[in-house]
Amino acid sequence: MATGTEASVRTLDDVNPANGECLASIPIASESDVRAAVARARAAQPAWGALELSARLDALEAAAKEFEQPALVDELARLITAEMGKPIEQARREAQGCAGGIRRLSQSAAEALAPELHREGDTVTRLTREALGVVAAITPWNFPLGMAREVIVPALVAGNSVVFKPSELVPLSGAALAEVLQRHLPAGVVELVQGDEFTGKALVAAEVDLVGFVGSVAAGKHIMAEASKGLKRLVLELGGKDPMIVCADADLEAAADFAVRESMRNTGQVCCSVERIYVEQPAAEKFAELVVQRAQALTVGDGNSDVFMGPMATEQQRAHVLAQIEDARAKGARVLLGGGAREGAGWFMEATVVADTNEEMALLRDETFGPVATLRTVDSAEEALRLANDSCFGLGASVWAGDLERGRQLAARVESGMVGVNRGLGGAGDPPWAGAKQSGFGFLGSPDGYRQFTRPLSVSWNEPAAGAAS
Repeated sequence: MATGTEASVRTLDDVNPANGECLASIPIASESDVRAAVARARAAQPAWGALELSARLDALEAAAKEFEQPALVDELARLITAEMGKPIEQARREAQGCAGGIRRLSQSAAEALAPELHREGDTVTRLTREALGVVAAITPWNFPLGMAREVIVPALVAGNSVVFKPSELVPLSGAALAEVLQRHLPAGVVELVQGDEFTGKALVAAEVDLVGFVGSVAAGKHIMAEASKGLKRLVLELGGKDPMIVCADADLEAAADFAVRESMRNTGQVCCSVERIYVEQPAAEKFAELVVQRAQALTVGDGNSDVFMGPMATEQQRAHVLAQIEDARAKGARVLLGGGAREGAGWFMEATVVADTNEEMALLRDETFGPVATLRTVDSAEEALRLANDSCFGLGASVWAGDLERGRQLAARVESGMVGVNRGLGGAGDPPWAGAKQSGFGFLGSPDGYRQFTRPLSVSWNEPAAGAAS
């Protein structure tokens, strides 16, 4: 929540969602503050970009080593739990992943950006990947370290400087990440600006060369419109409404485990959460029983205790999820489990299972971002596929089938950037984190993803091949 007046420095209140207590009041960067941060990043970039790639990698390795320190891991985990409610063990895993994540991204990006030399007859062409300049990194609250790292590190490896705006819900976590990087990189290479949506808009409007944004479709559309004025490059990882198709011959126990975990993980506040579950009719009743059994076993409470689900990140987000459930109930859905807010302090919500849903309900159309397993019975996998594709979203999906080849064939027809067959997303090699339709514009990860933080430069000349007649 932002407070203050135009005549004074505005601040945002960093609130613990488990109890509503204010953790800190953070000054909000003004438009002039944002412009100054971009100017510092612009001034620092040429020297950073001129360094040998090995020197940039050495600086990032020094930051990775600091992120390995147990005391820092513990501090970061506790900040994440306090600011957005993630259970402490899940927050600790995110914090522990910082060092390895920096190393993985650094090495993979370095390999993707290596110069290439090509020859055709006497013509030689050298292809290099040049830094763009200043990258604006605007990142979300649900994975405050992990998602920020995926944007910031490839940008730095490529020789760009970065102006980083973390979500207003996790300013302390964002500041902690930036401070470690700043200790090991030259001044100005990573600048931090704190604030709300107005700060984000000021950053997009500033003299940056690329905007890397992870967040909602609505915000992504605003960023795209503003960036078009300066033809600024974009990498947008946006929302999802991920379908899960369960065939009658699937391993229902394994599918139910996945459905509950991926609907409820991080209290459902994950861009690739399972939000639509289509089950072939012969398996529907049994599958619903299995999902309810597993959801009933989930523990909910303050993230500092041993629980699976903490609070929702904001009161507004919880109200949004509850409104979707009530809309579905009013239109004939059956709430098999939960469906309400938990009593007491904090923005806690019950693990919820809803059956008999249909496409008239917001619960099947719009992003939920909450702990709800939404079940829809279908007559066939073909019907499930048609319904799964009837969406403006296309981030991830999964297909569960006893016949693996049938599952792969169905998966190939799902209109999403990533599909798992009898498993979740991700996979071998370094595949892109990519969305189809309105779930993404550009993508993170993979060689092609790292190269989006650069511009290609080809320099060609004539040079007789060795041994050629003069």
